[in-house]
Amino acid sequence: MKFDANQYRYPSQRTLVYGVRGMVATGSPLAAQAGLDILKRGGNAVDAAVAAAACLTVAEPTSNGIGGDAFALVWHGGKLHGLNASGCSPEAADAGSLISSGMKALPKVGWYPVTVPGAPGAWAALSEKFGRLPLSEVMEPAISYAERGCPVSPTVARMWSSAVKRYAKECRGDEFRHWADTFCIDGRAPFPGEIWSSPDHARTLAAIADSRAEEFYRGRLAEAIGAFAGECGAWLSPGDLAKFRPEWVEPISVNYRGYDVWEIPPNGQGIVALMALNIAKGFEFSDSREYLETYHRLIESMKLAFAEGRRKVADPRFMTADAGELLSGAHADSMRAFIGERAANPEDCRPGAGGTVYLAAADSDGCMVSMIQSNYMGFGSYLVVPHTGIALHNRGNNFSLDPESPNFLEAGKKPYHTIIPGFLTKDGEAVGPFGVMGGFMQPQGHLQVITNLVDFGMNPQEALDAPRWQWTGGLRVEMESGVPDHIALGLAERGHDVKTARDTITFGRGEMIFRSEHGVLTGATEPRTDGCVAAW
Repeated sequence: MKFDANQYRYPSQRTLVYGVRGMVATGSPLAAQAGLDILKRGGNAVDAAVAAAACLTVAEPTSNGIGGDAFALVWHGGKLHGLNASGCSPEAADAGSLISSGMKALPKVGWYPVTVPGAPGAWAALSEKFGRLPLSEVMEPAISYAERGCPVSPTVARMWSSAVKRYAKECRGDEFRHWADTFCIDGRAPFPGEIWSSPDHARTLAAIADSRAEEFYRGRLAEAIGAFAGECGAWLSPGDLAKFRPEWVEPISVNYRGYDVWEIPPNGQGIVALMALNIAKGFEFSDSREYLETYHRLIESMKLAFAEGRRKVADPRFMTADAGELLSGAHADSMRAFIGERAANPEDCRPGAGGTVYLAAADSDGCMVSMIQSNYMGFGSYLVVPHTGIALHNRGNNFSLDPESPNFLEAGKKPYHTIIPGFLTKDGEAVGPFGVMGGFMQPQGHLQVITNLVDFGMNPQEALDAPRWQWTGGLRVEMESGVPDHIALGLAERGHDVKTARDTITFGRGEMIFRSEHGVLTGATEPRTDGCVAAW
């Protein structure tokens, strides 16, 4: 085994955290501790994950909310289970009307990109299938934070401030005013350490908990969402919400140098990370990653995988190639053949921005959870259902208005989805959950974290801390300042348009929990977020 979860080979900005009876890792210390408290009450890792996920809608509303989607991978009973809780476009969705109005792409704000939210359904489905405690008890911490108030962490405050500026610039209609009523304090974003509360949010969380999400999809909350949409002449209806059911799916994987790397299948982009790993494993890398050839080959592998994903990944009912074909060795070989000495420029493929939260949880009985949820692009659509605290996501922005695309907007269809929880196993046994948040940075983060672990022998904390690169479209590659100068100069000589980024927030924010053969849990989070590993 090349990587050892406990060895140190590279300088880290944080230390590994160890535990035995339980562990929760999130981007919020408050959410992580809430999950750990649920473990101490007798809950399992699934209960802890749901508790943390609900808390994150309060502690980090800049990246997720009640009106978003969620995916999860759950190791339980010696098997990995997948949950896809992403919603479909409304039955009234009409791409033709948008095209005839002159639109080239779906807008980022407003009603057009709103699809049925899946996060509340995910919480209920996870609790029902695997949880030990009642959902009403599991969601108590989140309800309390929303009602009594939650201090805003520094990174979240920064993202919130950016969101308020964007709101002032892009959100002109009266339908957007409920967002400012809910998320602004005296017309501004909360400051770091300032208390933000939302009694409406608390009441909605309580209704979801007490009804096991029935109120959200087939009750009073569904009626409120439908009424707001109706007032605005939007596509979404209570009937669309009533049809929603979270979907249990079979996870997909590739073997990377002895480790099985698992993702949720399409409509998620986890397959993009797996395609990139499949291409990369055809190369031999040195024990140190700080070689020009290593960076070049990984970047080019990522570009090819993204381009293939943009061409072929969508709601699986509309794909022309299945996951097995896209992850075959022959397909990886054919793509790898396109990698030469110079930087390539994929046509019509430009990753976008995002906003997401990731969390991992584990208990002493072997259950482990990798979970991710998102409102997308920060606050999503900037629409908040009046008197509910429900911020609706804008996930439908990833639909295409090109009729030739498998991701073309159609009624009752799931969009291409950026959020991807990851999981690692070896020889049929769980190693543990991992994830990196941040829109189209996510597959890039997965590729870099896995190669850091497996190829370059880093422990989990080092793998998250290590400086990252990010392909942003065309020949452009952004680098964090820690990437050595000779790498940046060498990539530029090969045709890459290299820029050093001052802001690390766009390079993803991740967590990881691994279990040793002796049952010791090793947790890591990273300095790009306000994250925390809570251990027992």
